[in-house]
Amino acid sequence: MSSKTNPVPQIRGHYTAGHEWIPAGEPTLEVHSPLDGFHLGGVPIATSSTINQVVENAKTAFEIWSTTPLKERVQVLFRFKTLLERHLVELADLIQVENGKTWTEAKAEIDKGIEVLEFATSLPQIWNQGLLEVSTGVSCQYERYPLGVVLSIVPFNFPAMVPMWTIPIAIGCGNTFILKPSELVPLTAVRLAELFTEAGLPPGVFNVVHGTRETTEYLIDHPGITALSFVGSTKVARMVYQRAAHLGKRALALGGAKNHLVVVPDADPEITAKNVVASAMGCAGQRCMAASVLILVGDTGTILNQIVEEAKKIRVGEDLGAVISATAKERIEGYINRAEAAGYKILLDGRGAIVKGKEAGTYVGPTLIEGVPPGAECACDEIFGPVLSIIQVQTLDEAIAIENSNPYGNAASIYTSSGAVARYFSERANAGMVGINIGVPVPREPFSFGGWNDSKFGHGDITGMDGVRFWTKLKKITTKWTASASQNWMS
Repeated sequence: MSSKTNPVPQIRGHYTAGHEWIPAGEPTLEVHSPLDGFHLGGVPIATSSTINQVVENAKTAFEIWSTTPLKERVQVLFRFKTLLERHLVELADLIQVENGKTWTEAKAEIDKGIEVLEFATSLPQIWNQGLLEVSTGVSCQYERYPLGVVLSIVPFNFPAMVPMWTIPIAIGCGNTFILKPSELVPLTAVRLAELFTEAGLPPGVFNVVHGTRETTEYLIDHPGITALSFVGSTKVARMVYQRAAHLGKRALALGGAKNHLVVVPDADPEITAKNVVASAMGCAGQRCMAASVLILVGDTGTILNQIVEEAKKIRVGEDLGAVISATAKERIEGYINRAEAAGYKILLDGRGAIVKGKEAGTYVGPTLIEGVPPGAECACDEIFGPVLSIIQVQTLDEAIAIENSNPYGNAASIYTSSGAVARYFSERANAGMVGINIGVPVPREPFSFGGWNDSKFGHGDITGMDGVRFWTKLKKITTKWTASASQNWMS
């Protein structure tokens, strides 16, 4: 899709699904496509009165939606899934235009989001009430109840997939939902809201509020919101979690990462090279599961050479999309500049990348930096770009020690042909998601997504059964009807 020849949706305001659009009378933030600099429109910055109106709409909707039978709630999700599949090309176009990733990557994130949606449609089959006779004539059971009006604050890097981690499960569980998308990528969120309305979701159940940091803080603080999730940088995730927890709200905040890939000499050279490059450069490195540090153990020079050759095949603008903004491009290239100044070898240099016909786009080419010591800035900071720092060690234990010393804990992967080596690594890696010959070890549903350490604040994970647990509360009911039952301490 070309943003100059195909229309993009107009951001008419904030959205309360099924209600009228709330007019965008507030100040706006102008948004441009990272692909080519094309002006996409102005994002309204919600005022407190707008947020209050949206929350009230959601609270009103909750009274009906929370008591709607579960089987009826998931019927809306079934219809929504059909609409996502029908409009997949359109949605991938939108994601590519506003985020800058390749069209194939945009489609893939919708497919991944649909996986969570499919899981949510299975809620009637997993909504176990837990009934058990615990004593003669006495039974105990638990029932799940929704929390109320809930909030999800999502980043720019996956305009469809990350929202879909939370929307289907939270709504399926009976909550009403407010989505605060990144102000850099407002279009996909708006289109999802429209499709929910088309799927028959009642007014006020799903809502979109646009804005900046002040908007987010007001939403977190709002007494009408009972629980929230966040995905973004570790610095902000920690602040969001602390702010919400201080107010007594349930919160799960996913932060950043510095994912390490470990390659041992017995790894398959071709498979490893292709997989390492895909992990580091996919989505222009703008994902919390991207490979950021490559640790080579022992004699792995042949594999490194293949990695370099594989990375050289990447065509910027075709295989590798844009980074989100000029600010991001400048920041990423700053890391490369400082690494070069520190004396590290730039095996492949992505600075100054320009795509013909899209000179106003914000591109950084694939970058490989060799000879990096473990404590170097580029080996420790989350760069969030297509930059891979390469560390050489002699033993696997050295590699594990380096991986374990980083404060994050999203992902760690090893490339090996040995089951024993893979097991040794997986047992010792200090990360919530471990890959064996897989550079982006994102679990498939119903396995939940979530890291350790400074990559996550709060209890539980974001999808799967952990998602169901997070968006519900339990009521335990103990019952005795048999009057003639033997007396005991429960009688």
